[in-house]
Amino acid sequence: MSSQFDAGDESSSASKSSDSVPALRRAVLILDLITKVDRSLSAADITRLLGLPKSTTHGLLNVMLELNLLVRNPDGAFHLGAHPMRWADGFMSKMDILSVFKSYFAQDTALSRYTITLTVLDRDEVVYIGCRDSDQPLGQTFRIGMRLPAPFTATGKMLLSEMPIGALQRLFGATFPSPMTSKSVRSVEQLVGELAAIRERGFSIDDGQVRESMICVGSVIRDHTGKAIAGIATSLMRSEANPDVILELGGMMCKTANTLSKQLGYAL
Repeated sequence: MSSQFDAGDESSSASKSSDSVPALRRAVLILDLITKVDRSLSAADITRLLGLPKSTTHGLLNVMLELNLLVRNPDGAFHLGAHPMRWADGFMSKMDILSVFKSYFAQDTALSRYTITLTVLDRDEVVYIGCRDSDQPLGQTFRIGMRLPAPFTATGKMLLSEMPIGALQRLFGATFPSPMTSKSVRSVEQLVGELAAIRERGFSIDDGQVRESMICVGSVIRDHTGKAIAGIATSLMRSEANPDVILELGGMMCKTANTLSKQLGYAL
């Protein structure tokens, strides 16, 4: 093993950074180092290989032990703890959803004329992690990684409908997102009313709250425990939509979401 861990630009930035959180950068470097080497490392090894001050290294190691990011062997050497595995499991569960989504819509023909999106909830926003575009012009591009306020989107409404009112009030009570269109929901109270209708109906509707000319119909995907882990929605132009079409799409989206949930281990 070389006498200096090669961390590229990150190592340099960690030791010289004027960043306000250099401790976080250094903690990540320690985790990367312990992950990459083929043996457990002592505090002295870590200090030497990363070129960090001894006191800094010991302080970080103690906190990382406390948080179960690292575990200390009887001989004093360190290896990864269980906590990073929870992050890995969370990441992999998202990838499982995406894999199932892509596989399903590579073969689907029933919804082929519609754009289909897949999102996950991140506090008060949804993050787009998957999209199957249609050949029809929509006037809206759903980029992977794009974020939108959850109260306005069909997938966000569906995921928020799983939350108790108290949690919604804590999330949106102080600051509610600025409306995106004249049709966007304006308050927690109005949102709570919409979510009650969604629970009764079984699917969600964005009736022009993100883009006035676009209607979206959504449902929810569950994991093996029954927890709602992602939202799925179809989008169409307002000119294509009428009550019968929306009702039909709602049923199709619920059926699709149930199929994907079953593939993730959920027993209906």
